[in-house]
Amino acid sequence: MSPYAECPRAAAVVERMRRLNPRANPLKHLPDVHPERVPRHIAIIMDGNGRWAKERGFPRIFGHRNGAGAVRDVVMQCGNLGVEALTLYSFSLENWKRPDDEVKALMYMAVAYCHGEREALRREGIRFRVIGRREGLPSEVVEAIESVEAHTANVVGPTLCLALNYGARQELADAARRLARDVAAGRVDPESVDEAAIASRLYAPDLPEPDLLIRTGGEMRVSNFLLWQISYAELVVRETYWPDFRAEQLNDAVREFSKRSRRFGDVEAK
Repeated sequence: MSPYAECPRAAAVVERMRRLNPRANPLKHLPDVHPERVPRHIAIIMDGNGRWAKERGFPRIFGHRNGAGAVRDVVMQCGNLGVEALTLYSFSLENWKRPDDEVKALMYMAVAYCHGEREALRREGIRFRVIGRREGLPSEVVEAIESVEAHTANVVGPTLCLALNYGARQELADAARRLARDVAAGRVDPESVDEAAIASRLYAPDLPEPDLLIRTGGEMRVSNFLLWQISYAELVVRETYWPDFRAEQLNDAVREFSKRSRRFGDVEAK
């Protein structure tokens, strides 16, 4: 039983979570963490698929396929914990440099995921989003993701956001271009441009900024992922390769996050 089970403040937080997601029950699924300390938005760099496969004597794509199980497990556990948004770094703009057969397989997997999870996402009350440059993706990939986005558009629940054909520098460049067009058209006074003017022109301005950034595979870098949005995120790096990352590993990362003192540049923790 959670030590917070009788805490009125914890109960109020869980009630708020359940208004968005009736399945949320952090007191059950992570009883040693106060519900207030559960991050609203988790972002994950899913690294280590290739190394996982290589260590087992298989081609890299074998690791990507096995990583799909981790996606399902983590998506479900985020819902259990009351997380409002989960963003997964699925395919970067730099990933086009990989071998053609690997890229083709990854594109096929993106389509297969959309077709395979379309009904489940809606049934579980999960809104599906994709951020990144769609103009560089194969048409069948764009059609698949837009189909799932439309199918879950009216869902009131947590958001699963895939960063596909994504780069943070490119996102900022795209936001700057949109802002420049608005200034040129007279819709925005250049003297009024501030952080909010840029943030509102990012790919998913309605999502809260990530509180927690998890990277699997042990590398200590952010790899051009959500550079603007993770300004104050807590970083947790795990040696575990992505195909082996499951609900318990997610719980461990959230436990570590819950113990951090977040100051946002101030002296006192917030």
